[in-house]
Formats: sequence, C-alpha cells, structure tokens
Amino acid sequence: MRFETNAIRAAAMLLAGSSLAGCAGQMTQVQTTPVPTAAPAPAPAPAIPTGTSAFAKPSALPFELPDFNAYTPADYQAGHEEGIVIARAEVAAITANAEAPTFANTIEALETSRQVLKRAQRAFSAVHAADTSDALDAVETTTAAMTAAWDSEFYLNGALFARIKALHDARATLGLTPEQDRVLEMYYQDFVLKGALLNQADKAKLAQIDTQLATLSSAFGQKLTAATKDAAVVVDNPQALAGLSTAEIAAAAEAAKARGLTGKWLLGVTNTTVQPQADALADRALREKVFMAGWTRATKGDANDTRTITAQVLALRAEKAKLLGYPSYAAWNLQDQMARSPDKVTAFLDALDAPTAKAVARDAVDIRAAIKAKGGKFEPRPWDWKRYAEDVRKKKFAFDSSEAKPYFETWRVLEDGVFHAATQLYGITFHRREDLKGWRPEMRVYEVHEEDGSTLGLFLIDPFQRDTKQGGAWMDTVVPGSPLFGTKPVVYNVLNIAPPAPGQPALATDDDVITLFHEFGHALHGLFAAGGYPRVASTTDARDFVEFPSQFNEHWAFEPSVLAHYAKHWKTGAPMPPALAAKIVAAGKFDKAFDTASALAAMQLDMKAHVLAPGQTPQDVDAFEAQALKETGLPVDMVPTRYRVTSFRHVFGGGYAAGYYAYEWTKMLEADAYQWFLEHGGMTRANGQRFRELVLAKGDREPLDQVWLKFRGREPQVGPMLEQLGLDR
Repeated sequence: MRFETNAIRAAAMLLAGSSLAGCAGQMTQVQTTPVPTAAPAPAPAPAIPTGTSAFAKPSALPFELPDFNAYTPADYQAGHEEGIVIARAEVAAITANAEAPTFANTIEALETSRQVLKRAQRAFSAVHAADTSDALDAVETTTAAMTAAWDSEFYLNGALFARIKALHDARATLGLTPEQDRVLEMYYQDFVLKGALLNQADKAKLAQIDTQLATLSSAFGQKLTAATKDAAVVVDNPQALAGLSTAEIAAAAEAAKARGLTGKWLLGVTNTTVQPQADALADRALREKVFMAGWTRATKGDANDTRTITAQVLALRAEKAKLLGYPSYAAWNLQDQMARSPDKVTAFLDALDAPTAKAVARDAVDIRAAIKAKGGKFEPRPWDWKRYAEDVRKKKFAFDSSEAKPYFETWRVLEDGVFHAATQLYGITFHRREDLKGWRPEMRVYEVHEEDGSTLGLFLIDPFQRDTKQGGAWMDTVVPGSPLFGTKPVVYNVLNIAPPAPGQPALATDDDVITLFHEFGHALHGLFAAGGYPRVASTTDARDFVEFPSQFNEHWAFEPSVLAHYAKHWKTGAPMPPALAAKIVAAGKFDKAFDTASALAAMQLDMKAHVLAPGQTPQDVDAFEAQALKETGLPVDMVPTRYRVTSFRHVFGGGYAAGYYAYEWTKMLEADAYQWFLEHGGMTRANGQRFRELVLAKGDREPLDQVWLKFRGREPQVGPMLEQLGLDR
C-alpha cells in the first residue's frame, strides 16, 4: 500500500475544477440553444478587479511553473485573498448576464473563472505540505477558513445554480458533445451534493458547518505534523542502534545535530503506526519505544492532542449529511464514487477480514518460530512482527533487504527504472531541466516528450524526508494542462525516502522503489489526461478509481527487463546478480497478510466512523477505535491498524473521509487489469497504448464503471487480488 496524503490537497478540492486537467486537442465548439430560466433578474455585476498579487497572472517561467523561490508567506496569503475577490466578481458577471444561459456563457465561463485563486491554492498547497514553516501554517489557518467560506458561497449561489439547473433540465436539446454533457452533469451534481437544493436557513447552516470543518481539518494537520516531529526518539547509546546500517546511523546523528543535540541520535517516526526504521533494531525495548512514540502521538493531552478535533469532525460530518438528506456521511460521500453505497463498501471490506485474519495466523507460526530461534519467549507484538518477518524472509528466500539497497540509488531508480518503464509502455521520454527549480534545491525537474518529440508536460519530484514535510507520499499538480488555457500539465511527486548522509548516495529500500513507481503512476494519470475541460480531466475522478493507475504501475518495478535496466551497484555500476533479483521478486510476495490486515483495519475504522448518524458519533474516540477494531476480528494485538483515528491524516486532514477503502478497492481493479496484461503478452507498447487510451486518458469524462468495462470487458473480479496477496489459500 502506498499513500497520497492529499494526492489532490483538500483545500484545492474545495473549488470545482481545481484539480488536475489534461492536455488535449482543440475543444469542439458547438452552438447551444439559450435556455430560459425563471431565476430573479440578477443585479448588475461588479467590475472584475485587476489583480496585483504574485498570482494575478500566470508565472512567466516556462510551462507557467510557479516561481516558488520568489514567493513569501505574505504572497500566498495575498493570492488567496485577492483570488476570492476576483472569483466573486467573475461569478457575479456570469449570473448578471442578461442572456439566457448557454453552455458557453455559464459552464465554460465557470471553467475559465477563478484562476487567480486556483494558482495561489495549487502553489501554496505544494509548499505547505512538503516544506512547511510556522509562517506557512499561519497562512493555512487563515486561508482554510477563508476558502471554505467562499466554497459555501459559490455552491449555495442561487442565481448561479438556477442557470446550471436550467441547462441541466434541457440538456437533451442542447446539442452538446458527450464530454460537454458530462461536464454539465458533474457541475449539477457538485452543486446538489453541496446543498444547492436546500432552503436559505439550511444553506446558512451548511456554510457554517463547512467553515468549521475546514478550520478543524487545518488544525488537525498542523497538530499531527507537530506531534509527529515531537515523537522522534532520542538515543544516547549508539550500541542500542545495532541493526541499523552505517548510513542510517549517520543519518540519525545528522538528524539529532539538526535539532541541536550533539553526541546523540534521533529516530523519527513516520505517518504510519508501524515504524519501518525501527524494524531492523536488535534492541526490543528501543523498538517498542519507537513504536509507542508513533502510536501515542497526538494523544498525550498536550497542545498537539487531536482527540477532541476528530470527535468534532465526525459529529459535524454526520450533521452535514443529515442536512443534505443522507443517513450518514458515508452515504453522502459515496454517491459519486464507483462503489456508490456504504453497504457495498462494507460488504467488500467484511469479506476480506476473515481470509486476511487466517493468513496472518498462518504467517504468525513462522514469526513465533523465528522469535524462539533467537531465544525469545514472548508473543509477537506490533514492534516485533516486521523485525522477525525479516528473519523469516531471509530464511525462506535467503534474502536480506540490506543486500539490495546498494543497487537502488534513488535517482537511478527514477531515471533508469521508473522513466524507462514509462518509455517502454507509452513511448514517452524525459529530459532534465536544470534551469527550472522546485521549492527545494534537492528537487529535480523533467520535461516529458511524446514519442513524436512533442512536449507532453513537466514533472517535478521532491523525494527525501525532512521534519518540515508531511508523512507519506503523494502526487498533485501545479499547472493543469488544458486547451482552454493553452497550458501543458505540470505535475509533481513527493516522497519520504530517507535522506543520504553527507557524501553518501541516496539509497532506497525495495519498499521505496515500489513507492516511486506508485506515485509516478499518478503522475502518468495527470500527464495523459486527454479531457479538454478541467472539471472532468485527469485525477478529478473518484477516489475509488484514482488509485487504480498508481497501484497498477507498481507491477513494473520488478519486471525483469526494467529491474535489469536500473538495478546497478552505486559504487561499481555492476548489475544486480540475477539470483538476488529473483530473491527480491520472491520475497516481495512475502508478508502481504500483515500489510493487508494493517490497511484493512484502517479502512474499517474509516467506514465505521462515517456510517454513524448524528448523535451516534463517538465522543471518546479511543474507546470507539478499540471497539471498532475488535468487531473486525482482525488480529490487532499483533498487527496494528495502519492509522489510528487520532493520526489518520488521510481522513481528518485530507480528502479520504469515508473513502480510504479506495486503496483496497483499486487493488482489486489493478490486479484484474494486470491479469489482462498477462493474458495479452505483458509489458508491450501496444498494451500500454491501449491502457493509456482507455484508462489513463479518460479522467472523469465517462462513468467509471463504463471506463472499466471498455477496458476489461466485464465487471472487476476479486480473485486476482486475493491470489496476488496470497489470501486465496
């Protein structure tokens, strides 16, 4: 499982069409009949102000790449403030149009409006998530409430909705292209789901709830980031670090030095409950200490405790759903997803609980034997499993992950592995642009070209972990590609690979390699977006579909021809021995039950929290969490939930509320899609082109169940996923 904590940042999602858009050919122009509307005569529109902020105009840099190094926190603040003022005037001009609504003067006008605000949001979102500061946190606190209030104002604008509804009611007579019809449908659905059909009193109440939720989400994210940073464990005795590599120990010393701690070592915690860096530690007490540091963060009763916030968020979400006419937040949220209903999602997850628990019990026999073999007399606990699973993996597959790291130099994995696979499948090539910069000096920027040499877009990557970066990994966009604006897509990946010690190469783990391929799968989705209208282009599609391309791209990480192309020893340049490569592939299928159980527990927590009606949501989130996990039947005493309620950034600080199940749902899709590739010759250029055209380029231009059916020819089946995860035995 890989993560995009905010593959599209939550704040940017608040505005229609603010997500990634793709590059396509010229838009089809149609003559649409004006539609009469019974809306009251609009007031005269105010003049649209001329902006003066840093985001008033597109960046002058190539590809309109934001000039991150020139912006200050005040610039981001001013861009949001000015952007809302201009957006308000633009919308007023649309509603004040004396002409009857047409697709051009209403929907296309909306698609091209609000650009100042969107530019500010996209640039700020990138920097704040990846390299925050107290000043940027302060900007987020202010702008989150500000944009939430504007979001409510926009979607509850009666005059604007009247124009959209009039078009929607007459859509069969308008002569729209299929894509235009889909855009109109999505706008109408967006407004209805946001409360456009409510009476004025309920609209005001909904706006208040949305503002509260935005403020709480911002506070949650900031508290969790601070709590995660504070949870780092200080080690005084270097002997306790036995098991870590020399480079890892040096990096821990550098981390301590950066905090002003001399002669000490600092072990940071990641966003998940299991702490990969601690897995190698021989000292069981230190392993437990690091695990508990991550487990208890944000629950210590201090300024960074998130329990009150999470309880408030759940209550407000349930209240919002009731106001909109739904029995639960999950029921409201799933209306525009591929799964459609909480019952379908719950049944899907419940069906995985028992086989996953059975597989964990099967694997636990080996873990207990490994503990016993080293003289241990204890039952495996969360801080033990991965440590001894590595022993089992070594014994079963004669593979030690440290053997592989010298062959996984991060930049080579990216350029000779990730990029190479994309070239083989899709014909695209990459050229590094050293003249263009991201928000950090260690970032790299690449221009992406089509097979015929034409420019497809721009790709940025920020790969290394630091205290100022949110945990996890994600993809997003800073410039949407669209013929409406004459722009090419500019997308980026952010990861948390351990940074190299001074003078050393940046060596990735085999898990990091998978993450690189995963996140680039999202980037491909963004780059290949063929939709002309931003509202339905690229990764604007549903959560339970958007993880499909990224998880599918993981399959090429250890494809023999791809692995041979990038797995070279960083010192000697020697290729990875075939025997070691075979071990990695075989060992990569090991311990999937643990990973599935951990993720499945988090998915169940998310759904159980969001199917509750008002009055049923928990006040004591710790007690709720314990009971919810118990109900799953999963062995949480050995395999902890991947996220606790109190540290679940995807759900309380991102866009995955009642949607975290998407990772497992899309795993079903990607396993079934990979099965199609195997049935049709594997990694070929023709297969890649078909996948690009039928899946990656579609965005949300068609209902997602139809997109799947056109590609696969039948409904998705869970069998390939169970086989892939070893849960079918």
